[in-house]
Amino acid sequence: MRHGAAAIRAAIIDLDGTMLHTVPDFELALNGMRADYGLAPVTQAVIEPMVGKGSERLIRDVLALDYGPERIDAVFAAAMASYQRHYLAINGQKSTLYPQVLEGLAALKEQGMRLACVTNKPVAFATPLLAQKGLAPFFELVYGGDSLPRKKPDPLPLLQVCSDFGLAPAEVVAIGDSSNDAEAARAAGCFVLTVPYGYNHGKPVQTINSDGIVDSLLEAAKLISAHNDTAT
Repeated sequence: MRHGAAAIRAAIIDLDGTMLHTVPDFELALNGMRADYGLAPVTQAVIEPMVGKGSERLIRDVLALDYGPERIDAVFAAAMASYQRHYLAINGQKSTLYPQVLEGLAALKEQGMRLACVTNKPVAFATPLLAQKGLAPFFELVYGGDSLPRKKPDPLPLLQVCSDFGLAPAEVVAIGDSSNDAEAARAAGCFVLTVPYGYNHGKPVQTINSDGIVDSLLEAAKLISAHNDTAT
């Protein structure tokens, strides 16, 4: 965090790989879809690097394990419908909270932070998942990957939150696990903190251009508090 910068008034927090370990849910839903096409199941290790770029990209990447581009285009709409049906049926069954997520969100709220969840997951998946895991009450806003015309790494969702909150981007921090979060934050003019335990498309978190790596959302809350104590 930059010394002398503005105080942080809001945090935009990612979902998959940041607050929740959701790859086990993806495994169930994607393998349900693959079974509909007579394809063999894939493991979490195969799926994890594919997570975070939105459902459309995820389905295409998973189909590309077996199909060429023309076949993917031919079955894509039906495969997406199959995946969505399977995902809605199991949403949240196998996903788990990362350590100190609830404590971190509570600490941020105690500091007076306004909180938004911005994820590339479809909002129809994200909203019930947040509610199921006890996260929904912390967030004023939730934007999914299909809520706006563009998703992360485009800065639009983050800029929309800044506008909704009436804050300058320099007063907002994004917290996520991947380069998508960092690229969106940098382009928007927000601070960005990265957690090391998420997905990041299979690449080391140290390769992300962020303002710091935090072991948990609770550590992020402490860092933000320390920043605000010295902010101008």
